[in-house]
Amino acid sequence: MTSYVAAIDQGTTSTRAMIFDHSGRVVASDQREHEQIFPQAGWVEHNAEEIWENTRAVTAGALAKADLRAGDIAAVGITNQRETALVWDRRTGKPVYNAIVWQDTRTDKIVDELGALGGGQERYRDKTGLPLATYFSGPKVKWILDNVEGARDRAEAGDLLFGNMDTWVVWNMTGGPDGGVHITDPTNASRTLLMDLDTLSWDESHAADMGIPLSMLPEIRSSSEEYGRVRERGVLSGVPIAGILGDQQAATFGQACLSPGEAKNTYGTGNFVLLNTGTEKVMSQNGLLTTVCYKIGSKDTVYALEGSIAVTGSLVQWLRDNLGMITTAAEIEEHARTVPDNGGAYFVPAFSGLFAPYWRSDARGAIVGLTRYVNKGHLARAVLEATAFQSREVIEAMNADSGVPLKSLKVDGGMVVNELLMQFQADILGVPVIRPVVNETTALGAAYAAGLAVGFWEGEDDIRNNWAQDKEWTPSMDESTRETQYHNWKKAVTKTFDWVE
Repeated sequence: MTSYVAAIDQGTTSTRAMIFDHSGRVVASDQREHEQIFPQAGWVEHNAEEIWENTRAVTAGALAKADLRAGDIAAVGITNQRETALVWDRRTGKPVYNAIVWQDTRTDKIVDELGALGGGQERYRDKTGLPLATYFSGPKVKWILDNVEGARDRAEAGDLLFGNMDTWVVWNMTGGPDGGVHITDPTNASRTLLMDLDTLSWDESHAADMGIPLSMLPEIRSSSEEYGRVRERGVLSGVPIAGILGDQQAATFGQACLSPGEAKNTYGTGNFVLLNTGTEKVMSQNGLLTTVCYKIGSKDTVYALEGSIAVTGSLVQWLRDNLGMITTAAEIEEHARTVPDNGGAYFVPAFSGLFAPYWRSDARGAIVGLTRYVNKGHLARAVLEATAFQSREVIEAMNADSGVPLKSLKVDGGMVVNELLMQFQADILGVPVIRPVVNETTALGAAYAAGLAVGFWEGEDDIRNNWAQDKEWTPSMDESTRETQYHNWKKAVTKTFDWVE
């Protein structure tokens, strides 16, 4: 009798394998960071072969820590950084170029050229739910085909494959050049600018606009079904791969936001707020993304509104790695607690432009409101508050689109251990913020999708019953202070516009 489900969480900064029991509790995990490659300003890349090696290592590590073998695992689910695009050779398994990461802005000229064909930023919105922006995968594939010598000829000959990182991991796990399964799920496909949200199929005209041969594109399957089994050489040999969810949709599923009107905010490298809108596709009028939330087997597709924020946790990382102001991420809370407020300083981290609700690729980061009074503690606080202010902007847009004011916010991700940030988030939103017992909801969501497909969990009630609250923060800031601080933040954001000409 198999007693566990495994999940591989291929994230922006690291790859992790986790093993869960039937109650949704973590049995074991193993994690490895991978290199962040910055060839020039605005460019962000990953070595996909390093990521695959790390995937194998952490999977073996998690099994060893739990003293388990493949026969103990009912299924494995995959979750991944979305919009990070990779092109590789179907016969050799070798990438033709590094993976271009979702934060990368090199495709800004391609985006402008596509917009000039008609419709501007809204060119693909009706079919894809997305604005035309550097964030998404399609223009990245075009860049690779346009700039890597011989790549376009090889693609048109049918020799090259494209995938987000879920596709790369599954293809390798199922055999790679030797019979690897080339698939994705609708949550990942909906982040490419190439998938029709209604039909869940690739749109030929969009692919033609970007010069992407359809032969490169993976088959779109549901988020929860058996796609294939792990290859013989793997430590999970023979285990069904049965779930795929992009990381933010996986966190939504893991947070048991399974009914329309339920929302979560994941605090990771960036922040991502998702609101389940049910089987209704709600088109945003306020700068949000309309996306697939999940599709379980043959059931109806469930949609979501999403607010994507490019830089939150990575701002703390920048403070540590680029400025050396702190030596560990946890130190930022200690510095921030040395002062009662931000001292009038606001930090708008538009390192990759601004995502929701602005979609301004011309914006760049700014610290405003500086005086001689401002010290290290004030800056540390401004860094943390930037995450909460950006989250409020997205949630206000969500409230406007859905017509349903948020009553509470479920939170997860690495930054939710920061108690000061969580209290400020509740204060600036004016609603309770709730953290679950199992904080690693991204991996848990992928495990649930896989476990549902093989009958390890019977249905959504099992997921709801497993969810448990760890801590709740309630607002303590008076409304006048809240609105004054938010007004100053909005003013600070305007100072970042029009920097790139």
